Amino acid sequence: MPNDKITSLQVAKRAGVSQSAVSRVFTPGASVSKATREKVHSAATEMGYRPNVLARAMITGKSRIIGLVVAYLENQFYPEVVERLSIALQAKGYHVLVFMSSSAVSDVQDVMKELLDYQVDGIVLASVSMSSELTARCNDYGIPVVLFNRDQDDPLISSVTTDNYHGSREIAAHFAALGHTRIGYIAGFEGASTQRDREKGFRDGLEEAGLSLSFYEVGGFDYKMARAAALEMFASSNRPDAAFVANDHMAFAVMDVLRSKLGLRIPEDISIAGFDDVPIAAWPAYDLTSYRQPINRMVAQTVDIILSRIAEPETRSQKVKLKGELILRGSTMAKKV
Repeated sequence: MPNDKITSLQVAKRAGVSQSAVSRVFTPGASVSKATREKVHSAATEMGYRPNVLARAMITGKSRIIGLVVAYLENQFYPEVVERLSIALQAKGYHVLVFMSSSAVSDVQDVMKELLDYQVDGIVLASVSMSSELTARCNDYGIPVVLFNRDQDDPLISSVTTDNYHGSREIAAHFAALGHTRIGYIAGFEGASTQRDREKGFRDGLEEAGLSLSFYEVGGFDYKMARAAALEMFASSNRPDAAFVANDHMAFAVMDVLRSKLGLRIPEDISIAGFDDVPIAAWPAYDLTSYRQPINRMVAQTVDIILSRIAEPETRSQKVKLKGELILRGSTMAKKV
């Protein structure tokens, strides 16, 4: 059985190397020869040695842990984000500690305080924001914070988002090109920067095409709320001929209601577009036109920013917006004259 009392000094003696060499072998990214690495791993395996990561963190002041706070795992976009961020950070020698939070400020505050107790080296907030007090506290502790798929007006916080405004303008232009004139919008959580940018881009895009928004409901980025919003918007004969739903998660709820509750056809009766382009959007059951977020580039930028700020705490925060792509599928079609 492995003996947790075996020390790095004992491993060094068995391997015939220095104690510092053992330390380098078990430090991600440290320089060490292949021969030394093999000797140390062989000795460590024979003796049942495992490095004490927490003890090393106390000595170096670095835990090599990134805290990831997520609010909406029921939205298919975020499990993919968690997986890809975890893989990308592990490739750099970091581990991810995932915390769940609602979008409520008080809940985020509690989670952030707990994260700080774990002495994480950096924090990624996925679709949640934080108070200026906590922002200042993280800055004082030298803990970089990156917002993923969310932004807020704070120069201390970095953010990585899709260009939500531009993407939504493209959807408005697409509806206009198809000849739709009675157009609806189902909004997400109204306190989110993503929601505000998507709505503004959509409204501006309609205005540029000589159109206006005729129908409006709030779905709050929530499946049940989106179903209720769909019933409000589409149950009467006075309904849109096209609707943009602020993310795919809600768009699936809207499409389910249109077909199963109201007996309407998509796209023959109503064109529907979403935002995110999660994998389910391509399934034949939905075949959803959606604006694709460039998730690989978003993850890469997030990792680059947070690791740069860990290595160089004086590095300035960054606000990154990435262009996505409108993916046209069978949920939208030209209006019948």
